[in-house]
Amino acid sequence: MLRTSLFACAVLAVGCSDSTAADTDGGVDETGVTETGTPIDTGTPVDGGGGGPGTVGGCPVFPASDAWNTPIPASASVDATWTTKLYANATKKNLHPDFGTAYGIPFNVVPASQPKLPITFDYADESDPGPYPFPGASAKIEGGTPADCSGDCHVLTVVQGSCLLYEGWDCHYTAGSNSWQCGSGAKFDLTKNSYGQRPIKWTSADAAGLAILPGLVRYSEVAAGVVNHAIRFTMHCTQDGYVQPASHQAVPRGGSGCPAGVVGDALRADYPPMGLRVRLKASYDISALPAQAKIVAQAMKTYGMILADNGSDYFFQGDLDPGWNDDQINALKAIPGNAFEAITPGAIGR
Repeated sequence: MLRTSLFACAVLAVGCSDSTAADTDGGVDETGVTETGTPIDTGTPVDGGGGGPGTVGGCPVFPASDAWNTPIPASASVDATWTTKLYANATKKNLHPDFGTAYGIPFNVVPASQPKLPITFDYADESDPGPYPFPGASAKIEGGTPADCSGDCHVLTVVQGSCLLYEGWDCHYTAGSNSWQCGSGAKFDLTKNSYGQRPIKWTSADAAGLAILPGLVRYSEVAAGVVNHAIRFTMHCTQDGYVQPASHQAVPRGGSGCPAGVVGDALRADYPPMGLRVRLKASYDISALPAQAKIVAQAMKTYGMILADNGSDYFFQGDLDPGWNDDQINALKAIPGNAFEAITPGAIGR
């Protein structure tokens, strides 16, 4: 799949993307199940845990208490203003799964003995320094190959044993020097809560300063019958602010970014902060969805979605896996953006 960035982002808004991958319904993608497991049919958000976020490479994807892995209480306060404005100002009005059998954000799992390679960053002042244990020419990367990649070119790597997660944005590998060049990079300890591990106001491989891996819909968890975490999603315009668990803001400009001339108080009034959390309304009927889509939709009711990056409105991300049933996942495209409600955010940081 070929991805092409359509706009640049201001204030170190790295990771901003809106790509032009071929879509099965003839549209465009921001990046680009077998019916296994028992789909969850309840239409009501639940309190309490849902079995934990699962593991990758034998590592937890952050603790159950992490913001990504915490269910939204049924009694959570809903912000009517953000619920209305998010949909009203969206240029794309329906949910869009940005993954499947042909595209998505893959991840690498490497042993503790994986050699670390030299790596440099465009935004070194907000990146965790290298070297990084990214594989070389064999690395799984979003949008192509390590030596020939387009779009966001995310590289995600989990190290077994230490359970450290390394992520990079806009990454390119050079065989001659056996090294990587990335726009930015971040390291997280998967055994600890993610928020607070890195300085506030630092970007990551995502514009919101978040880790990417915990917000991906992974085929393995859908095949097991349940997704026990929130899901990352994108919107084309965000304000110069962020709410927990995000720690970085981004104001994208250009043809597909924030409208020209919308700045200051107007921007803050109409466009959301990074980290805003939304959930699929309890009243939205998901009973007719096919198995894979129903499992994902239930996660959107229980855990919701977290605004993590700039890109096409209501696009959400998952891994690249041949196990996906694209027809089933594409059924989620029928869900309109106004079927979601915004959870009242905390204080906005700037």
